Amino acid sequence: MSFDLQKLVRSHIADLQPYSSARDEFDTVEREIVYLDANENPFDNGVNRYPDPQQRKLKEVIARRRGVAANQLLLGNGSDEVLDLIFRAFCIPNQDKIIVMPPTYGMYKVLANINCISLDEVPLNNDFQLVIKDILNQISSQTKTIFLCSPNNPSGNSFQREDILTLLKSFTGLVVIDEAYIDFSTQKSLVFDLSSYPNLIITQTLSKAYGLAGIRLGICIASEEIIDILNKIKPPYNINSLTQERAISALKDWDTTQGQITQLIAERKGLFAQLEKVSFVEKVYPSDANFLLVQVDDANKRYAQLIENNIVVRNRSKQVGCENCLRFSVGTPRENQILIETLNRLSS
Repeated sequence: MSFDLQKLVRSHIADLQPYSSARDEFDTVEREIVYLDANENPFDNGVNRYPDPQQRKLKEVIARRRGVAANQLLLGNGSDEVLDLIFRAFCIPNQDKIIVMPPTYGMYKVLANINCISLDEVPLNNDFQLVIKDILNQISSQTKTIFLCSPNNPSGNSFQREDILTLLKSFTGLVVIDEAYIDFSTQKSLVFDLSSYPNLIITQTLSKAYGLAGIRLGICIASEEIIDILNKIKPPYNINSLTQERAISALKDWDTTQGQITQLIAERKGLFAQLEKVSFVEKVYPSDANFLLVQVDDANKRYAQLIENNIVVRNRSKQVGCENCLRFSVGTPRENQILIETLNRLSS
């Protein structure tokens, strides 16, 4: 099957003349410039000027870290903004459809509802893996996009690579792979397959492995053609100066991030083993992320007990295939110890 991006983009978006901000109209260079173009307050306080709307310096750092070209990147105010831009660029309200595989990240459904896009659900199997036959059977002429989260939230596992590639080969629409937790996984990022699959879009974040949830920086990695379309509709100054500076600093300090990733993976392994010993824990699911999905005897009861002991976890029981399941983020060694001690005390 052939992929034609122009058939997917909404016609008015294809014809759209994007807003050109003051800082879009020339390339910033390293020399002293008198800025009289953007009606800013001229008195320097570090943030009196508008940020670079294309985040050039930050994109250069991300591009080197991820092994892609800077023109393959679009940055968002969190991954949710990136996902919303994909909906707005490619999905026609009250006409097009998307496919998701529950249990999965809840914002796909929320964004579909916000953008008036029908949502078809194809549940994962009992091992939280894709059911390729069912997904392919669900595809219709109105299906524009398939959303996958791998490693998956809330189950924690990565999807089998061959299954993902089958979807990319078989579907003429867009396949969005949400790799928010990829830095904790043994599976390689699909970034390295972008050149082979023009319908592939990858989203990542600095909220998890880099510990920067508070700055809200999401990353979209795709072909230059897809990025050009998304750039048409992104807000002109969607990434503020402080976020750009903090992200650059963290990305350059890879040793610290790598050390934390290594420690979290080790803690995840230890936490897995300890959770299996808790009397009311019925199953601990394997994880490629920085959390563990745990089936217990009574999730509502155990969740309430943990709250009473000042421990906050997520109750995922209402999600498909997650009956009586709690999701535990991997904390510091001390936090994990407190969790296990509390669970053991509740067992007695």
